[in-house]
Amino acid sequence: MASFLEHLPIPTVDRPFGIHLWPIFDKAWTAIAGYPTAEFEFVPFETPMSTLKATSIFIVVYYAIIFGGRALMRNREPFQLKTLFLIHNFYLTAISGILLVLFIEQLVPTVVRGGIFHAICNHEGGWTQPLVVLYYLNYLTKYLELLDTVFLFLKKKPLTFLHCYHHGATALLCYTQLIGSTAVSWVPITLNLTVHVVMYWYYFQSARGIRIWWKEWVTRLQIIQFIIDLGFVYFASYTYFVSTYFPSLPNAGKCAGEEFAAFAGMGILSSYLVLFISFYFATYKKGSKSTTRKSLRRMSQAPLPDPLAVASATGKTNGATTTGARTNGTSTPLPQGLNAIDRLGRLVSAIQSGGSTFCKPECVQHCRA
Repeated sequence: MASFLEHLPIPTVDRPFGIHLWPIFDKAWTAIAGYPTAEFEFVPFETPMSTLKATSIFIVVYYAIIFGGRALMRNREPFQLKTLFLIHNFYLTAISGILLVLFIEQLVPTVVRGGIFHAICNHEGGWTQPLVVLYYLNYLTKYLELLDTVFLFLKKKPLTFLHCYHHGATALLCYTQLIGSTAVSWVPITLNLTVHVVMYWYYFQSARGIRIWWKEWVTRLQIIQFIIDLGFVYFASYTYFVSTYFPSLPNAGKCAGEEFAAFAGMGILSSYLVLFISFYFATYKKGSKSTTRKSLRRMSQAPLPDPLAVASATGKTNGATTTGARTNGTSTPLPQGLNAIDRLGRLVSAIQSGGSTFCKPECVQHCRA
């Protein structure tokens, strides 16, 4: 009877989804890699994309491509790319979902039997060989996600600081956690995969022309994700540093990981939280004053610097350097009495519109923020 029940697709601690998913994944891995997942070993400086040099070069090339691509597209018509964009968002939704369920299958038995602290602070809990395989695959997907920005400049959409910083920094963040062997890594990764399933599915449906009512919840989920991330990461970092350097202070015990990885995790995730909260209030908050909200919106969604636009907006006019907007070849100083947020917002607007704070009727569709 017990043997019969074991073959039924009933969810258990060891089989959260009713069946064992890892053997299926292992067969797919073996077919592609030529060896089983049990033989994979992440070796810093030997495994592909496991050096700081390789990661840095890839990120620098990413920024060079998006800056160069935007320049090449300046005087060209935008590409539509609807089919490719649909495919891109669909496979990222699928990859995120597959990795998420594999993480859940590995983590549920560990958390249930060993507890949360064991799972986030011990290598036997949060740094097992199957989890390292998933950590590495998740890290590689961060480079695949950089194509998001390629679609933006090919379609001549704005390249905002938030978007471009987030993509580049996330690849670096995943690299530091892999090299630092941080057992708490599964917390931000699984939360991020959950958000990405929702986010890329939203992009996929929007590209199909379907109106999605829960767009705002994508940003809310991202903010919730970062708050939970930071709670776990700050706890794990505190536990590590206090148990290592100040053992007399209250602490929960030892926590696995390297110091540079702890600092990278706290710094990058904290910056994400600040940027996404600013974006949320600038985009969705209705209660704030209109002028301040518009100014905050300009800053939170500020485009990446465009050398030609900056030169046009802040260059010399009629032999004199201007500090305001340029209109019809003459300089127009910024109005006095504006607060710092409003003044900076107008400067960003001037840069974004190619040097003019005020839109001419014939080009209003191009220079609106």
